[in-house]
Amino acid sequence: MAEIVFGFGVSHGPLLATPPEQWELRAAWDRQQPEHHFRGTTYTFEELVRLRAAEDFGAQTTLAVKTERFKRCRQRIDELGAVLREKDPDVLVIAGDDQREWIMADLQPAFTVFHGESVTNLAFDAERVKAEPSVIYRMQATEPPDRDHVYPVQADLARHIIEELSNDGFDVAASASQPMGPEGPRQLGHAWGFVYRQLLRDEPKPLVPVLINTFYAPNRPSPQRCYALGLAIGRAIRGWDSDKTVAVGGSGGMSHFVIDEAFDRDIMQAMRLGDTEHIFALDDRLFRAGTSEIKNWLVAAGILAQTKLEMQILDYVPCYRSEAGTGCAMGFATWI
Repeated sequence: MAEIVFGFGVSHGPLLATPPEQWELRAAWDRQQPEHHFRGTTYTFEELVRLRAAEDFGAQTTLAVKTERFKRCRQRIDELGAVLREKDPDVLVIAGDDQREWIMADLQPAFTVFHGESVTNLAFDAERVKAEPSVIYRMQATEPPDRDHVYPVQADLARHIIEELSNDGFDVAASASQPMGPEGPRQLGHAWGFVYRQLLRDEPKPLVPVLINTFYAPNRPSPQRCYALGLAIGRAIRGWDSDKTVAVGGSGGMSHFVIDEAFDRDIMQAMRLGDTEHIFALDDRLFRAGTSEIKNWLVAAGILAQTKLEMQILDYVPCYRSEAGTGCAMGFATWI
């Protein structure tokens, strides 16, 4: 039977590929947004400034502080990538969120597993960036390569997972081919592209992408349902008739686009301790906007829960970019 040998959680986002002196570009974007999700409520940017004035974000948005935190993140990414490459698993199962990259509004499943033969990470489209500057931010999060890269999919494991999830009562969507858009194949989702570019350096390691609808109403799965999905996927992997080794990842999080350090630290500790009762008691409204990507970690934690691997928190780095506390909090963890 297959063996799960390693797990990881890693944040992704534009700030990890954007020099600190350019973070203000994203802060300017924040100031233009009509609403920001924070602790179950929405606020305007100005309301957040007043609400969080005592936290003195000016001291945390100096170039020196942003540079130090950027370097810490890059160091953790390099360390995590080195461990993953050293473990050298045969297959990667990665839970991530799709943000209208593959799955569009015409049909939005809560859970999808891709079981095609391969996926392609499409090259950086410089002409599109010139025509539509706002796409720069999405592309930086996705980490597109300078040429197309094809990553193989462990299709037999993916199909086995789909079959076992169906037997376990999950109405999971099954995707067999990379979706097409008006201009050709749609780009590989940022949650997977980031891992392959930043951690694996485009090594064509066989993959099983698990897509979680963390962002879009009305069928966002609860934290409890995401964890339960992970438990079921873990059973399926361990029951796969293969001698291959498997690594499991959760890609995304932590809190953004408004950072909430207390919430992040609380839920990371709960995951480390296996305190699912605490996690499930949290109001689902806390998991909105980018903060919802923590649910990808919960899927991974569920998969890893019935192994002997233990979660170790490598670092937590709150990367603030504005006086309202907006930015991206970055988490890095292993199960080893």
